[in-house]
Amino acid sequence: MSNSKALSDAAMENGPAGLQIEETNALKDFLALIKIGIVNSNLITTFTGLWLALHFSGQRFLGNLDIIFFTLMGSSLIIAGSCSINNYYDRDIDPLMERTKARPTVTGKINPSRVLLLGIFLIVLGTLFLSLTTWTATVIGLIGVFSYVVLYTMWSKRQLVSNTIIGSISGAVPPLIGWAAVDGNLDMMAWILFLLMFAWQPPHFYALAMRRVEEYRAAGIPMLPVVKGFKTTKRHIVLWVAALLPIPFFLPSLGIPFLILATVLNLGWLALGIYGYKIKDDIKWAKLMFVYSLQYLTIMFVAMVIVTLL
Repeated sequence: MSNSKALSDAAMENGPAGLQIEETNALKDFLALIKIGIVNSNLITTFTGLWLALHFSGQRFLGNLDIIFFTLMGSSLIIAGSCSINNYYDRDIDPLMERTKARPTVTGKINPSRVLLLGIFLIVLGTLFLSLTTWTATVIGLIGVFSYVVLYTMWSKRQLVSNTIIGSISGAVPPLIGWAAVDGNLDMMAWILFLLMFAWQPPHFYALAMRRVEEYRAAGIPMLPVVKGFKTTKRHIVLWVAALLPIPFFLPSLGIPFLILATVLNLGWLALGIYGYKIKDDIKWAKLMFVYSLQYLTIMFVAMVIVTLL
């Protein structure tokens, strides 16, 4: 075998720059493209918004299974499509980051143009599903797509240190979609859910950025810890967690048990954040904050559903 042929075969096996490609199948590649983890986590908040709208408008869950299906399918598809376009657009910087360098758009397992077409197709299909609910839900869904694909991915992510805050708009949209699919007038509670999700994201993603700071630095992404350092990032994290403290008090309809639970979760997160000023290992602290944020989100939104069943 010639040297050129050997190098060619190695490239096919290992991908760009000798990257070892994990053995995957079409399903795994598809799930990686749509970022299934993001889709699933957003489904929780979408469902909660939808559930609360049904509950407080006096409508029956089983009597609205069609709306529930259209909403969950529509929101999942537009999120999946937006994530696919994000993968398409970021394929030049993803090889520089450990957590993204094995994506199919990086390894060459999937043609980039097909990824773009897939993203557009999923967004169009998801929009059609949402249009079977209310026009308000449809418009909010498209605003979410625009804020993630254009405002975050194409504009602020590579240029502004405030990229995380701008990206938080799209992440806060799912509960609004869920609520609007049932009640297009959007009760104040729906906007409180939006604010909760908006304020949750900076401390969550800043903690992740601290853990991956060198990867973001290598990729040229101006994340807060890259530009301002850990000390400033830790202060911003604590301030954003503190901003969550009053939010449960604007949800009196969920009852005292939820208020107590949410306040305990908020105080626990704030205490852990303040602990960051004493701990010497910033990365260890960032990991603790990141894990706590994930548990926080799940418990908060599941609790909102549970308290309405009691």
